[in-house]
Amino acid sequence: MFHALIDELGLTDEERRIATDLHHNGYAVIDFPDPGIEERIERIKSRLASRFDVDLGDPAAVKTAGDIRRVQDAWKFDKDVLAISANSRIIELLSKLYGRRAFPFQTLNFPVGTQQHLHSDAIHFSSIPERFMCGVWLAMEDVHADAGPLTYLPGSNRWPILDNVMIGQRGWGRKVESAQSPFEAAWDAMVRTSGKQQEVFLARKGQALIWAANLLHGGSVQNDPTRTRWSQVTHYYFADCAYFTPAFSDEPLGQLDLRTVTNIATGKVEPNMFNGEVLERWAPREQEQKKGWGLWRAVRGSTQSYPVPTDFDPDTYLKLNPDVAASGQDASQHYSIHGHREGRPYRSGR
Repeated sequence: MFHALIDELGLTDEERRIATDLHHNGYAVIDFPDPGIEERIERIKSRLASRFDVDLGDPAAVKTAGDIRRVQDAWKFDKDVLAISANSRIIELLSKLYGRRAFPFQTLNFPVGTQQHLHSDAIHFSSIPERFMCGVWLAMEDVHADAGPLTYLPGSNRWPILDNVMIGQRGWGRKVESAQSPFEAAWDAMVRTSGKQQEVFLARKGQALIWAANLLHGGSVQNDPTRTRWSQVTHYYFADCAYFTPAFSDEPLGQLDLRTVTNIATGKVEPNMFNGEVLERWAPREQEQKKGWGLWRAVRGSTQSYPVPTDFDPDTYLKLNPDVAASGQDASQHYSIHGHREGRPYRSGR
């Protein structure tokens, strides 16, 4: 329906170019829309460098940085990381292209290339309806060909999305070191039979790459181990969807590893939705442990939030619900949207 609908979207020439590239190739290159991006990048690099426990100005030390190559969700403590991820023009663009309100939910900051195997984000971050997720990768320095530039396979965004059923394994309740490694042989086979060739993105500082949920992408080999490759990735979801991790789900059995996602731009939890209705937990926890399926249902007429009790104490709630504390979510927001429906305790003795 793309060619039938694109004329109805009211796109500028540049937006039309981005939409067309994203549809056909699975990615689009843009200049990041922030007049202060140069200064913002330098502040981020200065503040985050110490978190990698290595002198990134020392070529010998950079060789070891690959083992400690990222900081996840730095938006929680770094205002510039937050500003990049919550950039209003990026959010407006993505919302216009996808037809639903976009919101950022995760950031990753890297000092060096990842050398990561080609993979699809659709096994890590999926949605119902599917494909309502995308990423934006920002180059925080000019990328040298020997620094392990970002690589991708044009057009792979339109391939079938792999799941556990397709590779003959179960995902629900599985504990593994790598969620994506079981899928790599299948991706490799698809690449071989397609005859497609990988491309690399030799980006200049301030350029960004938008990629679709199912685009195969990764990090190429870092031929010069002394070179840095500073970058920031922001992952975006879209409103009115259910958000889950396919690698740990068995979808045909209704066993969905649903996520609780926070909108970075607002600091609020975005509820899991199905056809306009909030998904909430309904089975007792004992039943969850025994059966593991049918754990969520859409509740007709349910509201997206519930008033926080007057005697609600955030610190006590986090102590009584350590999984919520570990996730870094706001206690009041979690109770308002999820906790009260799940019967979670919020005060001692309850």
